[in-house]
Amino acid sequence: MKITPELYDFSQAFFTSYEQEGKLVSFFGDGHPYYAGSVVKAMASAKNGYAHIASLFQEDIKKAEQAGYEANQSELDEFFERLDEEFKPTVVHVEKLTSTITEIIVHAPAAARNFRPGEFYRMQNYDTDPIIIDGKRMSMEALAMTGAWTDVEKGLLSMIVLEIGASSRLVQYVKPGQRLVVMGPTGAPTEIPFGETVLLAGGGLGNAVLFSISKALKKQGCNVMYFAGYKQGEDVFKMDEIESSTDKIVWCTDTGVEIEPRRPQDVHFRGNIIQAMLAYAEGRAGEQVIPMNAVSRIIAIGSDGMMNAVREARKGVLQPFLGEHIAIGSINSPMQCMMKEICAQCLQKHVDPETGKEITPVFSCFNQDQELDKVDFAHLKSRLRQNSVLEKLGNSWLSHLLSYTSA
Repeated sequence: MKITPELYDFSQAFFTSYEQEGKLVSFFGDGHPYYAGSVVKAMASAKNGYAHIASLFQEDIKKAEQAGYEANQSELDEFFERLDEEFKPTVVHVEKLTSTITEIIVHAPAAARNFRPGEFYRMQNYDTDPIIIDGKRMSMEALAMTGAWTDVEKGLLSMIVLEIGASSRLVQYVKPGQRLVVMGPTGAPTEIPFGETVLLAGGGLGNAVLFSISKALKKQGCNVMYFAGYKQGEDVFKMDEIESSTDKIVWCTDTGVEIEPRRPQDVHFRGNIIQAMLAYAEGRAGEQVIPMNAVSRIIAIGSDGMMNAVREARKGVLQPFLGEHIAIGSINSPMQCMMKEICAQCLQKHVDPETGKEITPVFSCFNQDQELDKVDFAHLKSRLRQNSVLEKLGNSWLSHLLSYTSA
């Protein structure tokens, strides 16, 4: 029977009028329009609705209450096994890519299957299965983890973390076989155009985010020019992945060893990304495989300072060399819940680029890819440093504990 407002009192919050292929869809919580708006109302929907659920299974309940009744558990056991396989990620491999960057590969079929380039994950360990270092039990807070690559056939997901605080430093101590909480993918996938000329600018860990993005761009027939920036040459990682989906790479380093290009069209530049872009535009960074004025889209992913520098350079030193284009940055606001527009920890202030007046802010965990010209980078810089004291204390305490381990 189709449930309609004439036949059902919706204040009791069970069936809605949605029906498809003989099935009805029920909503609890604030997904039901009658109970939307607050947590208390959402809880009331279950209080009012559970009786209707129970009434659907009256015959089964009567059977279960009979003496000597034995339920057939095989179907339920198979269902739970399937849930465990899909949604209980297990660590497969952990590797230090550089002195400050760690890759963790987990078996997580559902998380891997649903990944789209640009999305990320929320990861932490179970308190009941802590990280143990020299007999010390440790737990990490929830971390926003960069999705690097997936192998859907094998159900594998690679995530990469930059070791800054105590929790991110603990990732390297996770062991193969250990269970983890991996929520996601979350955020919004990066818009992948068709047949455009795209300039990618990656700083440090930002290069890991660009692995999947550059691959998706090439699949869509895009020309990809890549500026890969590192503080020092020793920080470079996974060159194969970067080379496989780019037409031209300018490796940039501030200090340390020079990165040796492995393809004839690629070059190394000593300096920051903006200096490298200017050098390329002026013909001082190897062959101009892709003219700078052909770029229709810029995607910058790195520190707030690096992305802000790209924003300013487009209207400054690089303006004579650029044509009409879109500029996007993956905004790394502080995050807590990562459940899309819930806690507001990641709220990012935006301004009108023409008037400078504040406009509607954006939840970065809902959509991290934001127009560079609209992002208030002074606000972002301040937000990123709001927990610096706590982070320093946590780091110092972890270093203190680890000092006993290494002694």
